[in-house]
Amino acid sequence: MKKRLPVALTVLAAAVAGLCFAPVFGAGALLPVIAVVAVVTGAAALLCESLVAWRPLVVTLAGLLAVVEVLLFPTTVLGLPTGTTLAQLGEGVTESWQLTLQSTWPARPDAKLVLFVPLLVLLASVFGVEILLRLKKPALALAPSFLVVALSQLFGALTGPAAVVAALSYVAVAAGLFAVSRPSEEHQSAQAFLPAPLVVTAVVVVIGLLVPMPGPAYSLKQEQLAPVSARMTSPLDDVAQRRAHPDAPVFSVRPACDECVPDRWPIVVLDTYDGVTWAAGSRYRRLGTELAPPALDVPVRRRDAVISLREAGTRWLPSQTWPAAVSGADPLVEETEGSLLVQSPLRTDTVYGLSWWEPEISGSLDGFAIDPGLGGLDGAGTPPPGVAELATGAVNGVRSSFTSALQLERFLRENYRRVDGAGGHSWPQLRRFLLDTKEGTGEQFAGAYVVLARMLGIPARLVVGYRTPERKSGGEYVVYNDDVLAWPEVAVAGVGWVPLDPAGAAKGGGGKNNGLTAATQNAREKLPPVPLDPPVAPGSSRQAEADAQDRSFPFAATLIPVAVLLLGWLAGVPVTKWVRARRRRRRAGTGAVHGAWLEARDRLREHGVPLTVGMTPLEMAAAAAGAGLPGAADGVRRLASTVDIAMWSGTTPGEQVRDDAWAAVHAVRRGLRARGLVARLRAAVDPRTLRA
Repeated sequence: MKKRLPVALTVLAAAVAGLCFAPVFGAGALLPVIAVVAVVTGAAALLCESLVAWRPLVVTLAGLLAVVEVLLFPTTVLGLPTGTTLAQLGEGVTESWQLTLQSTWPARPDAKLVLFVPLLVLLASVFGVEILLRLKKPALALAPSFLVVALSQLFGALTGPAAVVAALSYVAVAAGLFAVSRPSEEHQSAQAFLPAPLVVTAVVVVIGLLVPMPGPAYSLKQEQLAPVSARMTSPLDDVAQRRAHPDAPVFSVRPACDECVPDRWPIVVLDTYDGVTWAAGSRYRRLGTELAPPALDVPVRRRDAVISLREAGTRWLPSQTWPAAVSGADPLVEETEGSLLVQSPLRTDTVYGLSWWEPEISGSLDGFAIDPGLGGLDGAGTPPPGVAELATGAVNGVRSSFTSALQLERFLRENYRRVDGAGGHSWPQLRRFLLDTKEGTGEQFAGAYVVLARMLGIPARLVVGYRTPERKSGGEYVVYNDDVLAWPEVAVAGVGWVPLDPAGAAKGGGGKNNGLTAATQNAREKLPPVPLDPPVAPGSSRQAEADAQDRSFPFAATLIPVAVLLLGWLAGVPVTKWVRARRRRRRAGTGAVHGAWLEARDRLREHGVPLTVGMTPLEMAAAAAGAGLPGAADGVRRLASTVDIAMWSGTTPGEQVRDDAWAAVHAVRRGLRARGLVARLRAAVDPRTLRA
C-alpha cells in the first residue's frame, strides 16, 4: 500500500500533463485515450513491482498495447498488432507531432495526428515510476511529466479557466505524491512542506482568474505549414477551356435550406499580382475539426451544404469565404483566403459536407468603409501610362471607400463590353482592354478591376469559382462549366470580403436575394448619378443673330482685363512657386526634408508623371522611370534615403541631411530638362500644382 499510491499519483501526473494538450485536440478527444493508457500503465507497474529488471519493458509493452487497442485497432488482426500497426507506431514518434503542427486547431483526433500524445504520457509514466521506485525521490519522479507539460505549452498554451484547472490539478497531484511518499517518522517535516502547495495554488488562482492574461507569445505551430505536393494549373487558366465545353457538370450542391444557398462558390483566391501572373496564397494547413467564426462587426451564422463532385481529378474544392468545417474529405485550407485543396485528386463520386460562416447583413452596405487590414493590396505590377488617370477618373475623385469601389464597378459595366475569347491577364492585354478595344473576357474585367482598385488604395483580390444556377433539380443545384466565373472581392470594414461583378456576368443565379448579394445590390441602387456635361443652350433665332451683329463689341473694356490677367498668370505662377520653394527649404528640422519631398512631387506632377495618393518615394521613382525620366527617377531615389533618415531615425535631421534632400530636388529638376524647353515652360506656368 505504501508504494501503490505513490505509483498511481506519478502516473496520474503524467496523465494530467497529457491533458494539457487540450488546446490542440480538445479535452474530450484526449481524455478517453489518456485514461486507458494511464490505467493500463499504472496497473502493469503495480503488478510487476517485484520484477525490477523487467518492469520497464513490461510496463512499456503494456502501455503500447493499450495505445494500439484504442487508436490503431483497425490495423490489428483480432486485436494483435501487425506490421502496419508497428509502422503507424513509428510514424507516431516521427511524424504525428509534425502533422499536428501543420493543422488548424482543434486538430482532427485522427490516430496519425493524436498518437504522439499518449506515447508521451506512456514515456513520462515509465520514467517517473522507475525514478520513484528506484531512487525514492518524488520530486525527481515528477520531472518527466513536468517536461510533457512544458512541451504542451510550446504547442499551444492554456489560458483562462482551463489553465487554472490544469495548474490546480497538477499541483494537487504533486502535493499528494510528496505527502504520501514521506515516511511516518518525518510527519513533522511533511507538515512543514504542505503549506508550499497551498501557496502555489492560491497564486495560480489569483493569476488565472483575476489578472487578464495576454495570448500565447510563441507556439511551435507558427512556422509549420503543410507542404503542397505538386504544382498545379491555376483555375484562372482553365476558364477559357471550361467555357469551350459548357455542358460538362462540375459538382452539385444540396443546401440545408433554400434561403441559405450562396450565389457563388469560390475555388481559389488569387491575391498576388506581378503584372504578368496571378498567384494564390501558399500558407496552407490541414483542416482540423472546425475553424472559429471570423471576428466581424456584423453577426455571423453557420450554414451547411452537401457537395457531390461530378468530374474526375478534382483538387480544388468548392468552398466559401469563411469555411468552418469539412466532413467526408481531408483538405488543406488557406485560412486567410478560404481556399480548400486536397493533396491527391478525388474521385468523381466523392461527397463531402461543407459548413461555413456567413455574415448577416440587413439593409445596405452604402457608406461602409474599406478594410486594408484584410490584405488585398499586394501589388499591381507596373501599370502602363494612362491607366492611373483612368482609375482616378473612374471614381470621380471619391475617396477610397465601398462607394468608390461600387463606382469603379459601374464604370467598367457602363463603358466596356464583355466578350468570349482566350482572355489573358498580363498588363499588355489589360492595357489593350482598358485603353484601346474596351472589350474583354470576364477574367479580364475581374483582373482589371482589382489592379485599378489597388491603384486607388482599395483592397481587392481576384477569385475564381462558379455561380449557383437558377434552377434546382431534385433538391440540388447542378453546377456546369458554363457557370464558371472570375470576379473581384473588396475588403469592407466589419463585414469582410464582398464580391462584386464589374462584367455583369453573375446576374440571375440562385441566392441572388440573400445576404451580402442583396446588401450590395441595395448599395448599388443608392449610388449618386454619373455627372453629366452641362446642356448646350439652344441656337438663337435669325433676328437675335442680326441684333448681335448690329451691336458693337467693347474691345477696350474686354481686352485690357484679359491682358492683365494673362500677364499676372505668366509671371505670378512661377513667382509663387519660387516663393513656395524658398519657404519649404527654410523650414526647421524634419520640415525641410518634408518640404523637399513635396517640391519633388510637385515638379513631377507638373510634367505629367502619373502619381497617386499614398505613393512612397520609391514608388514615385518607379513612376518617373516609367514616364521616360531616368534622371528624375535617380533624384527621387536619392531623396528617398533622406526621407527615411528624417522620418524614422528618431532624431532631428542635421544640416547635412537637409542639404542632401534639396540637392536631390535639384537632381530631379535636372532630370526633367530632358522634356525640352517647351515642356519646361508649360510646367512653369501650370497653376494646378499650387493646390495640394
